[in-house]
Amino acid sequence: MEVRFVLNRTEVVLNVRPDEYLAETLRNQGVLSVHIGCNESNCGTCTVLINGKPSMSCSVLTAQVYGKTVTTVEDIQEEANKIADYFSDEGADQCGFCLVGFALVVHALALEYPNPTDEEIKNYLVGNLCRCSGYHAQMEAVKKYLAEVKKHAKK
Repeated sequence: MEVRFVLNRTEVVLNVRPDEYLAETLRNQGVLSVHIGCNESNCGTCTVLINGKPSMSCSVLTAQVYGKTVTTVEDIQEEANKIADYFSDEGADQCGFCLVGFALVVHALALEYPNPTDEEIKNYLVGNLCRCSGYHAQMEAVKKYLAEVKKHAKK
């Protein structure tokens, strides 16, 4: 089946199986930042943004993104590097496997909530698991990153 969508600002037309999940499609297209962890939408390593909203690509059929915009970390590399630096500074990035999903979620959070509460941040991050570091360090990294984004937005 033919599926058309925008992938990282480029329109693509792909032939996929009707039962093919987006994570598989993206990896087949060389988008290796999309990790396949649990394959059950529990870990967040396959996170992408679909029309700006975080989505687990292992549970979205590729056909469902027809006409939509899909963003992976490759498209926000500069911002993802900044987010990764904040995670690193707080000791919240031990193996890095989950960091790609976190970067996309934090990027989307910053766009959607100019002044998120701690509860809103926690709710936004809830779909991303990390087994190497504590969530307190991640929360601190996110808050510091968001403060920096806010400071630059005022200029």
